Amino acid sequence: MTCTLTFIATDKAPAAVGPYSQAVRANGLLYVSGQLGMNPQTNTFAGDSFEIQAKQALANMGAILNAAGCAITDIVSVDVFMIDLGNFKIFNGLYDEFMAGHRPARAAIEVSGLPLGGLVELKCVAICKDPA
Repeated sequence: MTCTLTFIATDKAPAAVGPYSQAVRANGLLYVSGQLGMNPQTNTFAGDSFEIQAKQALANMGAILNAAGCAITDIVSVDVFMIDLGNFKIFNGLYDEFMAGHRPARAAIEVSGLPLGGLVELKCVAICKDPA
């Protein structure tokens, strides 16, 4: 079986900060690259607080899903990287609102640093067929 890759790009989310795609679709799965809390218009952080960056990172992930023709309910797995797990409760509230009752598998990991000094980064996998 040959795997056809489709690279997803949208100006509704920040441009990649390295040599990678915002997302890649392969055999019905969408792999969304790590999203920081950056404003897509300015390519700078949406704010200095964890909450503002987390809201923006979720919005960026949603914009990429949308550009790929996917919905939040197509997400099967989310990985969350935070530089301080003390923000776990704040993130859970924002995530619960964003997911609107959808409950994909998830991991939340504390890390010593993130690209560009971000406070939170998200990536996800969704089941999302190629558009007909």
